[in-house]
Amino acid sequence: EIYIRKVPYMGNSVIDILSKESDLSKFTDILASSLPITLDRLLEYLKETKPSERARMILTDVYKEEDLYDVEKSFDLKVKKEIDEKQKEYILKEKLKLIKEELGESSSKEKTLSKLREKLSNLEANDKIKNLIKDEINRYDGLSEQSPETTILLNYIEWLLDLPWDKKTIDNEDLKVARKILDETHDGLDKVKTRIIEYLAVKKITNSLKSPIICLVGPPGVGKTSLAFSIAKATKRNFVKMSVGGVSDETEIIGHRRTYLGAMPGRIIKSMKKAGSSNPVFLIDEIDKMTHDLHGDPSSALLSVLDPEQNRLFSDNYIEEEYDLSNVMFIATANYIDKIPEPLKDRLEIINLSGYTELEKVSIAKNHLIPKVSNENGLTGNLKISEQTLLHIIRKYTKEAGVRELERLLAKIARKIAIKIATDEFKQSDLTITIKKVENYLGNIKYEDTKVESKVGVINGLAYTSYGGEVLPIEVTFFKGKGNLILTGTLGDVMKESASIALDYIKTNYKYFDIDYKMFMDYDIHIHALDGAVPKDGPSAGIALTTALISALTNYKIPSNIAMTGEISLHGEVLPIGGLKEKALGAYRSGVTKILYPKANIKDLEDIPNEIKEKIEFIIVSNYKDVYKCIKET
Repeated sequence: EIYIRKVPYMGNSVIDILSKESDLSKFTDILASSLPITLDRLLEYLKETKPSERARMILTDVYKEEDLYDVEKSFDLKVKKEIDEKQKEYILKEKLKLIKEELGESSSKEKTLSKLREKLSNLEANDKIKNLIKDEINRYDGLSEQSPETTILLNYIEWLLDLPWDKKTIDNEDLKVARKILDETHDGLDKVKTRIIEYLAVKKITNSLKSPIICLVGPPGVGKTSLAFSIAKATKRNFVKMSVGGVSDETEIIGHRRTYLGAMPGRIIKSMKKAGSSNPVFLIDEIDKMTHDLHGDPSSALLSVLDPEQNRLFSDNYIEEEYDLSNVMFIATANYIDKIPEPLKDRLEIINLSGYTELEKVSIAKNHLIPKVSNENGLTGNLKISEQTLLHIIRKYTKEAGVRELERLLAKIARKIAIKIATDEFKQSDLTITIKKVENYLGNIKYEDTKVESKVGVINGLAYTSYGGEVLPIEVTFFKGKGNLILTGTLGDVMKESASIALDYIKTNYKYFDIDYKMFMDYDIHIHALDGAVPKDGPSAGIALTTALISALTNYKIPSNIAMTGEISLHGEVLPIGGLKEKALGAYRSGVTKILYPKANIKDLEDIPNEIKEKIEFIIVSNYKDVYKCIKET
């Protein structure tokens, strides 16, 4: 009776049956079948023939069940107590909340907590991040509203909740559509377009691929930034841009520690929040213009960002948790590849975007720029400009590798017509722009192509500037003196050394060039590079300097249609240079018909447009004596 009252596993009806039974054997049989025991234990009862032994077994099981129930009951009481306390706390909080709302005294902190928890429930992130945010929200809940740490912690929680941890957009896998979008927005630039299509093709096949880290290198105005936007459009990804030109503090990239007053995440995390997805197209603009000072080196901070093997574990000083950047398609831009730090350059896939030819600029103007400026300036129709007129604008009013200045000039013409529309003086014929109208709208001609006359001591060198390639005339003269070398034209240290090497090479081989050695002792030599206000540097003018010196010292005229580029060694070897395509474009604009270039640059010839190769003869030279023979034969 005590057992049944204490342990509720057996019905009271058993008591009635047992109270009428006086036979111990039957008594134990009835009771054993009613106990909450296993089948194995029940078999033991069946095998036991002695009633007294079965009685002893029953007492053992009854006491055991009673002890187990006591333990279980103690656990149940503890659990019930905890549940009751939590329910009590919840009920009290809800009542307090309703009372405050009725009185108009609802706590802003409670509203904030409600919003934070709602955001957390909808957040696309892994369990580790969710648990971290949950712990921070609970910590915020435990802080007093008057605590100075409340605002700092709330700001941190909001940053964690606003980041797109696992939120992704779906890539466009239709390669034909992607190529069409790229072709519609940009003429040419086949290398970078092909690279993007390759990426999409491999991703479509494998369904898993690290995003490439591309660096577009080229002069201003060739479409590096706008191309990155078109890539985002073609791949159907979100687009975000970060300019690092002039950045000298590495905390701009990787953020500040939360211990600092006013601490914020770095630009990478800020941009990811702005992008709204974890796989955007991320443009890092002007990567060659970062500087470093006592605040650190931002280019070093970018190493982990732009390394495909490391960026999945990127850590911002403020966020302090690893953020996966491996799905981001990074595109960097630069004007000068030489100014990108070597460790950073090693992590980038370099794609060179050289300047456009005149015909490419005409095509870009007709297909893109003219419709754009006509629409932006409210013209009733598109400007009608012939190819001849466009070439006149390009040659006489612009000096650039890209088309940025050309777009500004076309916009200026469009604004002049907009004035006529606004003053009711417009005629349909005003949309047709002739060369005569161009001079009325844009004023006097700004630029004349650099043309060098055939003179003793003057030669066409080739330079690669921020505007692209152009002809760099070099002139040499000599006069009575003591063998001094005078250099002018804002030459850099490397170019000055090239001039010294050129002179020493000529001195070594004076007999071969039929020069009287006394001239080096009795005369001063003056070398000048035209456009004196423009700084010039680099070794690629070596053979041009050598030729100009020989021309002056031997009184031999060099034809004005010849230009040359190449570094020279003390033994006369012609060494490779950079920017052959850009230099060829500059030579083409200036009417050059023959270019001498180093043998090691023969691979660069395939990048030069056919329209240039049809008009210019490219002559390979490996030693300066090859240059000299070519000049003499001309």
